This record gives sequence, C-alpha cells and structure tokens, in this order.
Amino acid sequence: MSSHPNVQKVADALKAAGATGEIVILDEAVPTAAAAAAELGCEVGAIANSLIFNGDGAPVLILTSGAHRVDTAKVAAELGIAKLKRATPEFVKEHTGQSIGGVAPVGHPGRVPTYVDTALEQYPVVWAAAGIPHSVFPTTYAELLELTAGTPVTVN
Repeated sequence: MSSHPNVQKVADALKAAGATGEIVILDEAVPTAAAAAAELGCEVGAIANSLIFNGDGAPVLILTSGAHRVDTAKVAAELGIAKLKRATPEFVKEHTGQSIGGVAPVGHPGRVPTYVDTALEQYPVVWAAAGIPHSVFPTTYAELLELTAGTPVTVN
C-alpha cells in the first residue's frame, strides 16, 4: 500500500515542503477520527480530519480536530461564503484525487483553499491522513499551516 499513487503523491508533497514526519501504513483502515485515535493510541482531538466542503461551487478544505464538528454556517459567514455544504464523494475525488476517509491535507492535483482548526494547536503531535484510509503521518499545527498555506479558523 505504501506504493499506492495517492500515498506517493502525499509523500512527494511532504518531502518537497520539508515536512518532518514519515508516513505510517496501518494494518487496518482508519476512515474516522475515532478509529485513527484508537489505532494510534492518541486523543481523538489530535486527529486532523481533512473535510472537503463545497463552498459556492468551489472546494474548501477544513482540517478540523477529530473532537470537533464544523459549524458550517459560522465558518461560511467567517469566510464570506454564502453556503458551505458537505461535498459529495465525486466532488472530493475531483478536487483532491483522493477518496473520503483518506483525504490528506496535501498531494492534491491543484491548490485547495485550506483552513486549520485552531484547536489542533494544543497537541504537540497531530496526525493526518496520507491519501488512503490505511495511511497517516505525524505533524504539528504550525507545520500543517505551512504545508497547506492554511489559515487558522475556529470551527465551532
């Protein structure tokens, strides 16, 4: 699985950005924050969920703490978007090249505007998906902001 094209794209993006964490391939798929936290032995809040939303027809990536739900009305208002809604699996795949459950914060075919939940800052190590549901990588809040050219946001 480490040779999966999505994992390779994420690995290439991480390397190009000088990221410090190595991709970990897990025995079991971890498509949810709870599953990832259980597998990794960390708090669910230390999981950076990569959630793609449809913001008036354009993709918006929100990296949120696994302990939070995104208040879409609040975030849409903060971003100046009329409506922020959950994206369809097809929309996610089109804009990231990855499937729901394994969407990484990097490795997409084009730039996706990214917002990073400020709640992730409290964790010394944050885990993010690496392109497929069996892969993750460790990072930090500050590094996530750098890797994604992300903007801090309070999601709830």
